[in-house]
Amino acid sequence: MRATSTFLLALMLAASTAFAADEAKPSRSKPAITLSTLFVDHMVLQREIPVPVWGETAPNTRVNVSFAGQTVKTKSDKDGKWKVSLEPLMAGGPFILHIKARRSEALINDVLVGDVWVCSGQSNMEWPVKLSNNPEEEIKNANHPYIRLFSVEKKVAAEPLNGCQGKWEVCSPETIPEFTAVGYFFGRTLAQSLKVPIGLIDSSWGGTPAEAWTSRPSLEANPDCVPIVKRWDEALANYPKAKEEFDKAMAEWQKAADAAKAANQPEPKKPGAPLGPDHPHRTSGLYNGMIQPLIPYGIKGAIWYQGESNAGRAYQYRSLFPTMITDWRKNWGEGDFPFFFVQLANFMKTNPDANAPSAWAELREAQLRTLGLKGTGMATIIDIGQADDIHPRNKQDVGLRLALSALKVAYGLDWPDQGPMYQSLRVDGSNAFVKFTNADKGLKNNNAGGPLRGFAVAGEDKVYHWADAEIVGEEVRVSSPDVPKPVAVRYGWGDNPICDLYNGFGLPASPFRTDDWPGVTVDAR
Repeated sequence: MRATSTFLLALMLAASTAFAADEAKPSRSKPAITLSTLFVDHMVLQREIPVPVWGETAPNTRVNVSFAGQTVKTKSDKDGKWKVSLEPLMAGGPFILHIKARRSEALINDVLVGDVWVCSGQSNMEWPVKLSNNPEEEIKNANHPYIRLFSVEKKVAAEPLNGCQGKWEVCSPETIPEFTAVGYFFGRTLAQSLKVPIGLIDSSWGGTPAEAWTSRPSLEANPDCVPIVKRWDEALANYPKAKEEFDKAMAEWQKAADAAKAANQPEPKKPGAPLGPDHPHRTSGLYNGMIQPLIPYGIKGAIWYQGESNAGRAYQYRSLFPTMITDWRKNWGEGDFPFFFVQLANFMKTNPDANAPSAWAELREAQLRTLGLKGTGMATIIDIGQADDIHPRNKQDVGLRLALSALKVAYGLDWPDQGPMYQSLRVDGSNAFVKFTNADKGLKNNNAGGPLRGFAVAGEDKVYHWADAEIVGEEVRVSSPDVPKPVAVRYGWGDNPICDLYNGFGLPASPFRTDDWPGVTVDAR
């Protein structure tokens, strides 16, 4: 286990305290009251904010909602829809949520009050506990009754939906194997550190781009994102013809495949399906089907692990990603709720060329720039990826580093949540000095007595050379005999760079560059 895990053990308190419990009563409901799928047994309600509860019943009907000593009354509208807000609640439970309308009622049992986090993104968020490091031990020890799990069923939708499929489950060795590993390790750290119930809502889909998770109005309002919308509109308009051609190609392929099998020959390449209305990359399709259905359920914040599918359009991601975050915040109506994300891990072969273009490096830069949004944090994992696997198995440290950001930014605890971050550059003769923030307990070289690697320096010719680097206080002195007058410095700039810079708490420095020279994805839209 890396230094960050040791650091966590020193900070975390002992096991979670127990909460006062009510005797569970048998669940019963009648069809006259319909609730969102989120309002079911074992749910977690968000503490310390007004708690929205909503549903449907007969039109113009009085509705009473009772919970933890509160009773709130309202009346359904002409369409039978109703919504109330409970007064802010303190952490605890389990409780019973009781909704009554005329002679019908619904009882939701085993309800906890704590913090609810949405866990979203692509396959590295979707990646389950059973396929992560040390799965047998992790699963065996997953008895956490005050952590609750909800997995949103995958759904692409043309228009925003009102509900989703899923259910709340109590965290246990039986329920955790298929759940998001990053979400679980994040939530487990919070539950053990804060001693409050934690609800985790997994809404993720492998291989998907950020535009699929962003509402259409927000994409259309951003000039950088309009090309995405237009491209998809054209694809959908052309789909009937493309589908007809695809069906013909598939019929021909099937004949060729059958003939190849009969002749004991390799099967020919299968035709690729055209982009269509049910494709998970569809603009706003996953927002409509997997995010909008969660709104306005009370949440503490969100964690996000995505970017691989947008790496080829990294410059566009500089605008797209903040647009998505702002979109969620606006539509949820809770203000600038905390949002924490994972910077892309190291992946693919290490390139010995200091000038090699890297779309992944540019995507990491776009993620780093997103920290300019209020209430955000980033888990840097440039040290725990795998060159030959886009799904690194060490999800424990990913969840931990996200939790460190949450504990500092969302909960106000005074401890480091980031590794060294580039602050400024100064040049003195042939030496460039890079200053860092987050140099808690000093800058450290993790190369076990060897040279500090990962830095490159360039002059006015914009040609980078690997640099000699040395830690000097809160700065790193960078130089190269090939660059007598340095003007720019890069660190960790590559698909799978060698990076040695950490702070004293064992958190790695984020890759960065000081230049703004056009990159390989600058024109990709």
